Amino acid sequence: MSQYIPLAPLYDSLTGDVPYERFADFYECIFKKYNIFPDLMLDLACGTGTLTCLLAKRGYEMIGVDSSQDMLAQAMEKALELPESSRPIFLCQEMEELDLYGTVKAAVCSLDGINYIPEENIGRVFDRLRLFIEPGGVLIFDINTPFKLKSLDGQVFLDENEDIYCVWRTSFYQEENACVYGIDLFSRKYGDVWERAQEEHVEYAYSADMLAKVLEQRGFGEISFFGELEDRAPNNDELRVFIAARRM
Repeated sequence: MSQYIPLAPLYDSLTGDVPYERFADFYECIFKKYNIFPDLMLDLACGTGTLTCLLAKRGYEMIGVDSSQDMLAQAMEKALELPESSRPIFLCQEMEELDLYGTVKAAVCSLDGINYIPEENIGRVFDRLRLFIEPGGVLIFDINTPFKLKSLDGQVFLDENEDIYCVWRTSFYQEENACVYGIDLFSRKYGDVWERAQEEHVEYAYSADMLAKVLEQRGFGEISFFGELEDRAPNNDELRVFIAARRM
């Protein structure tokens, strides 16, 4: 099943509760802690570009990268609402194949984008990020914790409004250390006519300590862990953990 093809035009309607302003505020808090004030920033796995455009409105020059052409189509349409001089550049690339035109002073990867990377490719993603983040620059990303992903096993979730009916079914597989999301999407086309589509997403369970070791091996240091969108150490039962690291 495909990823982010039928979901792309519906994604924003289904994620209206994501606190993008809080993400931007939190990132700026971390920049201050690391004494860095980036003018050029990468938003990796940027999706439909809501956060990318929000950061552009705050004065950052933005590059958005995502592997889904359909998600980027939504992002580019959203960027048209910005003045031409502040519109982000969007690139369709896999995270493992990141290839920018130059370096950036900071990179962010929001909403568990790193969880989508298989373990054998994690090192390569950090290698590519180290290549394109300036020395002294900062990487910030978040992960769904193993605690959260394992607790999702066997769960069923429902999102709906007048024009969308979405069912999520989740299973956690110990051998693969992965949570699989099966998604059924029903969207109204016109009148009483609805269209059904299906997607499958896989997120891998990584501990913050494991990712910190890989970051250190790949030339990052000054690694910090944070609870969800707060300047504090994460709890043992945290659902989402943020990790910040400096490119050495």
